[in-house]
Amino acid sequence: MLIRNLARQFYSKSYRHTRKTLKRCKRVSFKTRIEETSRLKQSCIVLALDFPYQKNQDCQTLLEKATNMLDMVSPYVCAVKINHHLILPLGTFGGVKSLVDMAHERGLLTIMDCKVNDIGNTNNVIAEYYFDAGFDALIANPFVGWEEGLKPVFDAATRRQRGVILLAYMSHKGSAEGYGQTVRDPVTGAETKQYLTFARKAGKWNADGVVVGATAPDKIREIRFVLGEEVPIYSPGVGAQGGGAEVALKAGARYLIVGREIVNAEDPALEAESLRQKAELSKLRA
Repeated sequence: MLIRNLARQFYSKSYRHTRKTLKRCKRVSFKTRIEETSRLKQSCIVLALDFPYQKNQDCQTLLEKATNMLDMVSPYVCAVKINHHLILPLGTFGGVKSLVDMAHERGLLTIMDCKVNDIGNTNNVIAEYYFDAGFDALIANPFVGWEEGLKPVFDAATRRQRGVILLAYMSHKGSAEGYGQTVRDPVTGAETKQYLTFARKAGKWNADGVVVGATAPDKIREIRFVLGEEVPIYSPGVGAQGGGAEVALKAGARYLIVGREIVNAEDPALEAESLRQKAELSKLRA
């Protein structure tokens, strides 16, 4: 416990110094900030702060549970991802904003996993609200396209110096039905896989990252070949969904999104620390 407390203090103080340095730069992308945070904390783990649904769950109890989890795990991760598991019961500007603020205080970046997927006007409103709540980046679905689709989201992110991460291939089995289908390019007529077209759009649109499930290392390799080092790959599905951390990193993932493997562990801090160490060793062997 003493070692963990010292680690928390060290990472928090060090990050605050680095954050002040980055703030002096007027145009620092989310991609650059998370690279720096990952380097400083020696961690590529993004905590997915997800808890299962419980009927008639007391919101204050849920908030305390999320707060305690974030506090325990914060020394061993570089960012926290929040989605509807907490937004729906706690509210964007209620409990969730307090978690975003807490994550920032502990030197973590925050990602809103809203999977933006609507017309441009609605997408813009969604982005503005989440950025107002303090999120550093959000996840969006490229299926809606650019014009009157995701362009307003990227514009809002640029104005606020926030990030946009695009879905390319999700971690569940049904992902093949959509992201894995074969499509025909309307301009060239060439046939290709949907996830590869999304990877190319991520490069063209200057996205801050793409999501590719750790359960599909072959897709990680293909997308990494398309994007190179310019657009980092975030891989969810480690552990509970069967994805392997080392395999995903070897295939080309830069960050691992881990939820249930940590959140449901008997000792979440120990599990997060173990995953961090394994990931760092894996990168050294690569």
